[in-house]
Amino acid sequence: MPRFTAGIEYDGTDFVGWQTQRSGRSVQSTLAAAVSAVAAERVDIHGAGRTDAGVHAWRQVIHFDASAARTPRQWLLGINANLPEDVAVRWVRPAGPEFDARRSALSRTYRYSIVPSSTRPVLSRRGAWWLRDSLDLAAMSAAAVCWLGEHDFSAFRAAGCQSRTANRCLTAVGITGGDSLVMLDFTANAFLYHMVRNLVGALVHIGRGRAPAHWAGELLASRDRTRAPATAPARGLTLMNVTYPESCGLPVDADGACIMRSSELAVRR
Repeated sequence: MPRFTAGIEYDGTDFVGWQTQRSGRSVQSTLAAAVSAVAAERVDIHGAGRTDAGVHAWRQVIHFDASAARTPRQWLLGINANLPEDVAVRWVRPAGPEFDARRSALSRTYRYSIVPSSTRPVLSRRGAWWLRDSLDLAAMSAAAVCWLGEHDFSAFRAAGCQSRTANRCLTAVGITGGDSLVMLDFTANAFLYHMVRNLVGALVHIGRGRAPAHWAGELLASRDRTRAPATAPARGLTLMNVTYPESCGLPVDADGACIMRSSELAVRR
């Protein structure tokens, strides 16, 4: 049966998360219904990652198998015609039978957005965490350095995490912004349940001056989640990109830059 891959974006505010659940509106089930309508048969959707309730995606990647004879453009237009306004397909490509949106991925990049402001923001309220405090970005950047590389991230792992190991390789952390918007970017081979939001919670704790930068390393080494601050809210988190080997043939244009070449991997480490 032919396999296809697609790039998806969605506003996660009104979803119970990516994964289909017994009750509630999920991104996966919404996409499955739209793709099945175009295929005129039941189609299962497989995603690169499972975002939580309220978490958004700029470049989520999926794959599905369907016997219907449709061109990529017909899939694109047909699926989007059957989707609500808070989720959309950006591109569709044929994929080889060996391609798997989750298992073939090399890395994922998440961005967490924070609005440090004394007054409540309106336009960014669905996609950023509002903090009344100013943040020391230099201290936050210094703290994040100790997390780079492969470590046991148990201190940043939610109690409900089902992963067999807490070891992950964090290859890049970027902290940018100023008085009106702060963006924290994290790239890793994979993430634990609530890992990014827990990393953000620790960095904000440091940025507020409640702990020194070196405390981030002590927290990591402790492997103790109970020593860490509260988890950052879901609404500030967005899955920005999923990277794949060049051999997968995914797009590299402005509508879906999903390839990471081996040379780029070396630089980012």
